[in-house]
Amino acid sequence: MDSLSGVRIIDFTRYAAGPQITLLLAFMGAEVIKVESMVNIDHFRREEAAVVFGSARAAADCFNSLNASKLSVTLNLTTAEGVELAKRLVQLSDVVVDNFRAGVMDKLGLGYPVLRKIKPDIIMLSASSHGSTGPERGYIAYAVTMGALSGLSQVTGYAGGPPVIMRSSSDLRPGTSAAFAILAALNYRLETGKGQFIDFSAREALSCGIGEILMDYTMNGRVRSRNGNRDDIMAPHNCYRCKGEDKWVSIAISNDEEWAAFCQAMGNPAWTKEERFGDQFSRWQYQDELDGLIEAWTINHTHHEVMEMLQGAGVAAAPSFSNEELFNDPHCQERECFTPVQHPEAGELYVLAPAWKFSATPAKVTRPAPLFGEHNEYVFGELLGMPEEEISRLVAEEILY
Repeated sequence: MDSLSGVRIIDFTRYAAGPQITLLLAFMGAEVIKVESMVNIDHFRREEAAVVFGSARAAADCFNSLNASKLSVTLNLTTAEGVELAKRLVQLSDVVVDNFRAGVMDKLGLGYPVLRKIKPDIIMLSASSHGSTGPERGYIAYAVTMGALSGLSQVTGYAGGPPVIMRSSSDLRPGTSAAFAILAALNYRLETGKGQFIDFSAREALSCGIGEILMDYTMNGRVRSRNGNRDDIMAPHNCYRCKGEDKWVSIAISNDEEWAAFCQAMGNPAWTKEERFGDQFSRWQYQDELDGLIEAWTINHTHHEVMEMLQGAGVAAAPSFSNEELFNDPHCQERECFTPVQHPEAGELYVLAPAWKFSATPAKVTRPAPLFGEHNEYVFGELLGMPEEEISRLVAEEILY
């Protein structure tokens, strides 16, 4: 038995933030039915697929990663019959998730007031960029604009440089927060028998990441900008070049005890005894000079060597992994961080496995990302009980399309 065994989710999401929500729930055992259409195919299906496989129906890397363990049906929601079929699916389901702009589901005839009449205990989460209220509720947004509006981009980057565009984190963090909200709603329904509507704003979920910076403004009137890899308290706190092409190690030291251990691991070079590096605050004041001296040491070692020496001394240090290094990392291999799946068109692929390891109900990857409409027969034939002739008609009339 899985944590969410028996929970069925109708997934109207696309791109990254929305699919991340349902991916996490699928890992926990929910049956996730992704509703797609050639009328407006998921951008991540076509992004790389046409180049790699020569077909928009073959899954690209991003799609494979974000849609593992899900089912796929095709349903043209621009048709009245397609909308009616969607409603029939809702009747058999527990949760509906979409990440359209605010109001799109209402225009399709699938808004919460309608779905609630069909299934009174339905849980519906609409994950829009700006939420369903407010003057900007209808704005278009992608990861880069959500990162900008959340305040994260403005405080990310080097001093004197431009804000850094936030990409995957602007999608994946909101997706994780939204999955958490759905779990809370499922628990509420278990206790009361009642469903509810969850109005989710991705930009607000991202703003949670700068809570202390917002508090600093409200309490002290300070407006923060960018400060590279530097920390407000810790020093050293940076990424240092190591031996080899584009190899780096991150080091963070939070107190004098860690500093002493760090110096000993380096062999106690003479400069570590200088007065300007004598305490935490002094080191923080002279970070430019300190970073240069540290890098003069790290450049003579590989990033793995630095990590092993410093971790052995009780100092936080880690190499900056490339995707190749991450995949082949022995620690990740032992914890089975990557699950092999056999995709019918792309062959063997590896999917990032759930980060949590339940002792009683292990989360897992159960199947590769689905082919386009791969489960039409199961969903419309078995779940809805439609005869083959009817399904064939719907395909011919581009309703299952």
